[in-house]
Amino acid sequence: MTAKKISAEEIKHLEFIQASISRMNSNAFQMRTWMLVLVTALLGSYANTGNRNFALLALLPTVIFWFSDAYFLQLERKFRGVYNDVAGISENPKVIKPFAMPLNLYTGGKYSFWDVFFSISMLPFYALVIVVLVVVYSIG
Repeated sequence: MTAKKISAEEIKHLEFIQASISRMNSNAFQMRTWMLVLVTALLGSYANTGNRNFALLALLPTVIFWFSDAYFLQLERKFRGVYNDVAGISENPKVIKPFAMPLNLYTGGKYSFWDVFFSISMLPFYALVIVVLVVVYSIG
């Protein structure tokens, strides 16, 4: 198999896509950071007051940020799909017009929201936080 020759226009397109991928990755990281900050603050309030409802309340931002984080990771996966097709490294590449980013072409399977939501990179992290909060609430 011969390598595809990539034009200067395609290289610029790939750079735009890569910038979007980086932005989505940064957003997902910020979701986790903010979730941990809020959960830590609520657990600190629990520690100061002894009111275990703060531990229960911390479940809300955890779930909200899990959904937000999954959304950004889903977008990142879709942009990676576009990138792979433009670069010509997909098994069955979709035809992508120059400088287009048709995320709607990437659905189902690894691009579905629920696949991302329960992915190995997300489920253990958020599930662990939820388990800790439930345990703190239960023993509090």
